[in-house]
Amino acid sequence: MSTVTRHDDLRRIEAEVGSLIRRVKRVIGERAREVHPDLHPMTYFILTHLAANGPMRGADLSDAFGMDKGGVSRQVQALVDLGLVERKPDPEDRRAILVDATTEGRKRLEVMSQHRSDRFDKRLAGWSDAELSGFADQLAAYNTALSDD
Repeated sequence: MSTVTRHDDLRRIEAEVGSLIRRVKRVIGERAREVHPDLHPMTYFILTHLAANGPMRGADLSDAFGMDKGGVSRQVQALVDLGLVERKPDPEDRRAILVDATTEGRKRLEVMSQHRSDRFDKRLAGWSDAELSGFADQLAAYNTALSDD
């Protein structure tokens, strides 16, 4: 008779989280390509951030992503070239430039998001509402417990 120890369970959690991280990386790439075939995953994150929080200055994006201004500028330019982001003067300081998702960028994100949500719901269709809620609670507790890592 084999006994599963706490150590075994912790290792199993680490392995499952590792699997989740690999899946998330793959899914982010898929989401980016679904928005636009030439959209890079990191640039996708900037687009989603702008769509949710924009318009904003490049310096604010640099802070949000922990990137240097040059890196953010290159990512923003790639988004501008794809027609997903636009630059415009800051109405409060005409010398400053704000960047924001375009209407097209927001539309593409919404279509992708709806497709992903539908697929996610179908894959978890066998889970009860209580199971979904319990898993969400446990995942939140896990993330809270490890938030200082």
